[in-house]
Amino acid sequence: MPKLTNRPPLYKQSGKYAVIYVNGKRIFLGLYGSPESHVAYNRLLAEWQANSTFYLARGEKSITVKELAAAFLDYAKTTQDTAGYGHYRTIVFDFLLKLYGDDTPADSFKPSFLKLVREDMIQSRRFNRNSINKHTRRLAAMFEWGVEHELVPETTYRALKTVKFLPVGYPGTSEGKGREDVLDAVVKATLPYNCPNRIHPTSTCETVRSFSTRMDIILSYILQSVLSDTVCISTMIRRRLP
Repeated sequence: MPKLTNRPPLYKQSGKYAVIYVNGKRIFLGLYGSPESHVAYNRLLAEWQANSTFYLARGEKSITVKELAAAFLDYAKTTQDTAGYGHYRTIVFDFLLKLYGDDTPADSFKPSFLKLVREDMIQSRRFNRNSINKHTRRLAAMFEWGVEHELVPETTYRALKTVKFLPVGYPGTSEGKGREDVLDAVVKATLPYNCPNRIHPTSTCETVRSFSTRMDIILSYILQSVLSDTVCISTMIRRRLP
């Protein structure tokens, strides 16, 4: 039986993507089953039929940044909690795709591109410096996922990892506001509702500060002290009676 030659490339699935193979080279068409992928397949098939040698020098087409982002978000939706997935959606739709939502190949996404996205986050003034650093690492993690699934070359992710964290005081960034100390007077005002023979005013203030001075933690600490001793409970009840 004669061997078929110059056979038209077939529409195939590779992960979540539609591809064709021409002369052993893989060409991405988009998400598998999507209308866009079928349009791309028909166009490329027409080009191939017109000149089957066209692809000999064309080489493999890289997946685009927006295609990588779409596939990664599908993955993140099933593996991240609601907050984590929300972070990825924000940085992808509000920043990454705003700048690179065209046909930018994922394997050409350089550290300078990542820095440009990061600069857009800074200019937006929506995040403090620490959050911007975390979001930048999230974008790099998306490309790491692409490497794992053979969608992006490892060299791309290695290059993105060289982007350093923004240091304290970086121009245009702000720091997260720390919690202020609770005044001693506020802490001491809670003491009448605690067992007087177990908690000393000075030690209470020091303990509160060691608990990062949050009122919810203060009240939790007091409640635990009260519940651990029935004498304290009865004392509190007597003080509330006329």
